[in-house]
Amino acid sequence: MNFSSPSFPWRPGAARLALLLLFASLSLVLSSCQQYVEVRRPIPGTGAFWVEKIAVYKRPRASDSQHSSQSSLYDAGEWHGDTMTGSPRMVINLGEQKVYFYKGGQLAGTSPISSGREGMGTVTGSFSVIEKDKDHASSLFGDYVSKDGEVLQREIDVRKDPRPPGALFDAARMPFFMRITGATGMHEGYLPGYPASHGCIRLPHRMAEIFFRESSVGTPIKIVH
Repeated sequence: MNFSSPSFPWRPGAARLALLLLFASLSLVLSSCQQYVEVRRPIPGTGAFWVEKIAVYKRPRASDSQHSSQSSLYDAGEWHGDTMTGSPRMVINLGEQKVYFYKGGQLAGTSPISSGREGMGTVTGSFSVIEKDKDHASSLFGDYVSKDGEVLQREIDVRKDPRPPGALFDAARMPFFMRITGATGMHEGYLPGYPASHGCIRLPHRMAEIFFRESSVGTPIKIVH
């Protein structure tokens, strides 16, 4: 196309406006996919933590408009066990940050996990599912918030962190919770790509829902390094 031809009059002001509109549109698309999470990083040798704010881009999916409340920042994992039969069991490998689901001795699915962080490591050994609660909320972990909903203190442990005067306890949500032992269980949660929980095993939404559906109280679980 010849931009100097009479049929295409060149207007610098109009071109500049078009570019500004294009950049504004791109910024709007990116911001709609971007979310921020705060991650507590341990300071070696001090027992203290520093908080890092991380930008996370959510992958758009066709079903997001219908299931926005069920969307997950990280929805990886594989499942091909719908036609398999046999008793379920799971093996959680903390070194790989991965869980393997078997049915009748055959591998039915795998999922990434996020296990307990430094100082709050996930226990190892042989266990089983002792409780299932689809809409579980923690009685130990969450945030302290004001009566207006303002977060006063994040990621608290009620056993260690005193509640500020007038603050309310906002329990951490743990959908598709399967208790393994004591305060440890498997549930849907944020996966940053490394151990970051208080000891529980976090899974992406889709795999947490599938594993919850395919397991029952008594399902064996082995946790190894």
